[in-house]
Amino acid sequence: MSKRVLLTGASRGIGRATCLRLAREGAVIAACASAHGDELAAVVEEAARAGGRVVPLLGDLADPAMPARLVGEAVAALGGLDAVVSNAGVSRPSALAATALEDWEFLFGVNARAPWLLAKAAHPALRASRGAFVAVASMSGVQPYPGMGAYSPSKAALLMTMRVLAQEWAADGIRVNAVSPGLIHTPLTARVYADAEVRTGREELIPLHRIGDPAEHIAGIVAFLLGPDAAYMTGQNLLADGGLLDTVQGLIPGRPATER
Repeated sequence: MSKRVLLTGASRGIGRATCLRLAREGAVIAACASAHGDELAAVVEEAARAGGRVVPLLGDLADPAMPARLVGEAVAALGGLDAVVSNAGVSRPSALAATALEDWEFLFGVNARAPWLLAKAAHPALRASRGAFVAVASMSGVQPYPGMGAYSPSKAALLMTMRVLAQEWAADGIRVNAVSPGLIHTPLTARVYADAEVRTGREELIPLHRIGDPAEHIAGIVAFLLGPDAAYMTGQNLLADGGLLDTVQGLIPGRPATER
């Protein structure tokens, strides 16, 4: 893969795994984090040991001016862009009726507005390269996640934004897709999975009976969507949840017994 990629949320979790995967495949990456500068520096070093090149960028995507600035810095550092991976995301648990306006606007700002603004700013560079845009969304944008405040609405908005961009940008040769992870073990969820009972309970709900790993189960999907094997795909959302969201009908009491 010989690509110039801007990646947000690159310091940990899915972003870190994606950065290292793309670096190993030959991409040159402008990797952005809003915090965790020491962790981002470690990603840069690990990518270099693997023979890749990563340019670190720092910026808070809650700031509406930041996406355009990051795109400008990435284009300057890399000499253009072949791809953007909008991975950064935030959550603030709350019942919707109790969600503060500030929290609603913060989640929509980072989860939905920032990817749109990244796309707007990157459009000329991606049009020139006939490139690709990939957003990391969530299964919570496909099905509601009660108690997570504006998280599900913001991720649903992100998914629809990607579908609209895919239609509007097809004539420019730009592909736009998304990946929606399910239950993934990341630094943000590590505390949850430290509880063996909770982890086991979650694994029992998933048809594949395991919690997802960023490097094993998500980074490769992003790489696929950026690569030539996905050249005829646009406007798609690849759900990577181990089959979890499709289990609901199997939980309905009184279903007819299966005949064999």
